[in-house]
Amino acid sequence: MQRGQLLAKATADLSEAGVPDAARDARRLLAHAAGLDGAALAGGLTAEAAASEEAAFAAAVAARRARKPVSQITGSRLFWGRPFQVTGDVLDPRPETETVIAACLDGPAAGRILDLGTGSGALLLTLLAEWPTAAGLGTDISAPALAVARQNAAALGVADRATFQRADWLAGIDGSFELIVCNPPYIAADALADLAPDVRDWEPRGALTDEADGLSVYRRLAPALAQVLAPGGRAIFEVGEGQAGDVRAIFAATGWGATVHTDLDGRERAIELQNAKIRAE
Repeated sequence: MQRGQLLAKATADLSEAGVPDAARDARRLLAHAAGLDGAALAGGLTAEAAASEEAAFAAAVAARRARKPVSQITGSRLFWGRPFQVTGDVLDPRPETETVIAACLDGPAAGRILDLGTGSGALLLTLLAEWPTAAGLGTDISAPALAVARQNAAALGVADRATFQRADWLAGIDGSFELIVCNPPYIAADALADLAPDVRDWEPRGALTDEADGLSVYRRLAPALAQVLAPGGRAIFEVGEGQAGDVRAIFAATGWGATVHTDLDGRERAIELQNAKIRAE
């Protein structure tokens, strides 16, 4: 069957299954099955698909019909223009999380970076790639997630400047860091049911929710953050939609001031902390 025919059928199948952006996903999956980039696929839609390609595409479409994320099917997601390996053990790096990267790069380059709850390593490894003299530590409570992060560090050529440690947030973390970044589990437990099945049923629950109101990690980190943040350093956290005010209040109670950064849709997506106590010394 010609690739164009396969694409049309898959688009219809995914639409019938209620998959959003069915045509886009079908193209991405066909390009993956065929081993082609988007331009090559567009120029080769009249070509006959090999039997192996057709079988791989059929399996990918079946997985997407079951709402498995495209990134988990293809094993990769672009973040800040770089490919990151993605598995079911880590969050799928999302465009809105690039707000944290933009905020970091808008300030001075850091020499030493701490990424709390690193997952795929998207935040830490992107910053190391952008700042060739920086080094950093990525922590996560999940050993499988750390394995993915290590593989991404090697693939991106920054493994010599990235170390990883299994840790429960700041427990057992030593040293001082000029920049701390974090994308914590900020979805409230009672909001999980409202998530798209692609997220709710396929991404690691512990990276999505704190099993409470979505704010418990901020509360836990606020009183301890100054112990690891170097004087004059910055800490930048991702926050969920509508949470910026609550998160600012949590940190303000322990002496932190904050600046809010918005994403490309104008939503408050990250807070940048400045330690008022350090500034006063």
